[in-house]
Amino acid sequence: MDSQNSTIHHELDSIMGTTTRIPRLLSAEGFPEWKYRMEKYIKMKDFKIWRCILKGPIRITTTLPDETIVDKAVEEYTDEEFDKVEQQERALATLAMALSPEITQGFREYKSAKALWEALIEVYEGNEDMKQSRQDMLRQKFNMFNHILGETLEVQLQRFITLTTEMSSTEISVPRSEVNKKLLNSLPNTWDMNVSVIKKTKDLNRLSLAELMAIIKACDLDDKQR
Repeated sequence: MDSQNSTIHHELDSIMGTTTRIPRLLSAEGFPEWKYRMEKYIKMKDFKIWRCILKGPIRITTTLPDETIVDKAVEEYTDEEFDKVEQQERALATLAMALSPEITQGFREYKSAKALWEALIEVYEGNEDMKQSRQDMLRQKFNMFNHILGETLEVQLQRFITLTTEMSSTEISVPRSEVNKKLLNSLPNTWDMNVSVIKKTKDLNRLSLAELMAIIKACDLDDKQR
């Protein structure tokens, strides 16, 4: 069992990333979360790389006697210019290495980090119609969210966190009270008494989702101890 858990954690680390491991994009469905984590990871590692992604490649040029501006020969680069080129290459390599081999195949034509980043966003986030369709789908999933027979409380809470995170990443804004009520109302019937107490004693307009989940877990622990 320990070996199985270790394997699962290793796989999650490979996908989600850690402070030392780059997040990996494995599928279109995982793009919103990957995009968020990738930005945070790059900024933590080297903000200059993130700047390269935003600003794009820098052209190293020189001015001829007739004042014509041309690309500078590589052998004439200064150390500072080599550093700039190296930073651009590091930015492109960082993004490329974060993609699964299957995804990389479709994006090898892009020669700068900025172009690759923008292409990924265009493909996986799509145009406004695609974004609207995704928002509609997530709203529907939120409205229909409910307890699944046989699942544990922990699994249900994790499903809800994943859903609300996806909604946030696609710029869907839902009032805090509505989110809290949806979670409480989705709990199994055995929770009716606890749900009633929480609704009467807590201000759902101010309570964060994390705070509500902590309360739910505390109630669950109390019930088990009794």
